[in-house]
Amino acid sequence: MKFDLHTHHDRCGHASDKISDYIESAIESGMQVIGISDHSPYFAHELDQPQPGIAMARSDFPNYVAEVLRLKDKYKDRIEVLLGVESDFYVDQIELYRASYEPYPFDYIIGSVHQTRGVSIFNRNRWKDKDEAQQVVEKKHYYELILHSVNSGLFQVLGHIDAMKGYYPEFANIAGAESEIDEALKAVAANDISIEINTSGKTKYCGGWYPSDAILERALHFGVDVTFGSDAHVPDRVGDEWELVQKRLSEIGFKHWVFFRQKQKIVVPL
Repeated sequence: MKFDLHTHHDRCGHASDKISDYIESAIESGMQVIGISDHSPYFAHELDQPQPGIAMARSDFPNYVAEVLRLKDKYKDRIEVLLGVESDFYVDQIELYRASYEPYPFDYIIGSVHQTRGVSIFNRNRWKDKDEAQQVVEKKHYYELILHSVNSGLFQVLGHIDAMKGYYPEFANIAGAESEIDEALKAVAANDISIEINTSGKTKYCGGWYPSDAILERALHFGVDVTFGSDAHVPDRVGDEWELVQKRLSEIGFKHWVFFRQKQKIVVPL
């Protein structure tokens, strides 16, 4: 069974095409399950859409959900469409986000740390003038936030858990945060959720996928379940490198991966 839980569309402002285009691409790719998971609005901001090139307007969120549900019904005889969202995670706003999602029948919610200390994880300038010790502190802080996101109980999937390497590949080589990474992975297993293998890293400076093989090996050691997400921002990337990921997971030692329907884990043998 082929599935992809992480796709975007034009509503977020930095992806192209309509939701239906991603569904059609999934059908053409031979997928049985496609998840729609556009970026959450900035629920806590005083403006309705403070950053139109990053996330949808708060007022548009109900329209997003309604459109996915309509398409779920429209395509039900051709492919299973899942209602998801990629949620930002802010420690001090988690209850607001929880309340904002509660009215809707999400199949899953992806929790992604996109900012630390108010700076995008993809901003390579954040590393300028930081010595080795400061870099370790920043990496530890990132994984501490991921641990908090796991323990919030809001998410079924953790998004791109080493994406800080996206535009700063050296992030992967910063040593000293191994304990924080392990604690986050152990919490994922304890909370019975999952991490995604996200193939969009190939579109960034780092190349390859999120997370690294080293983290996936640790995840297997701790009994962490994994899922697949292309993080497609164009329809042609739906399911991108699915077979290669499947093969690599088998080589590492995984026996299955998962997706979520009505927030219940569905196990799919590799």
